[in-house]
Amino acid sequence: MTQYSQEKKSNEDLQNQIVELKGLLDSKEQQILDFQNKIKISTIVDSISVGDSEATEVKNKIDDYIKEIDKCINQLNK
Repeated sequence: MTQYSQEKKSNEDLQNQIVELKGLLDSKEQQILDFQNKIKISTIVDSISVGDSEATEVKNKIDDYIKEIDKCINQLNK
């Protein structure tokens, strides 16, 4: 195999690796956004001034909504 052919193959391999890493980076950035949204929601829930039983109920409902949103996001990513 000539050096040109070897370099060309190496270049193609590196290009493929770049594409894979860009996809992984996009995925990780989306996960970071999801976590940031969860933190915002948690902060909102914690700031709600209601009785303990009501706060627990509200938090549980919001947790359920978050789980449903996560399921939807996962389906969209497939």
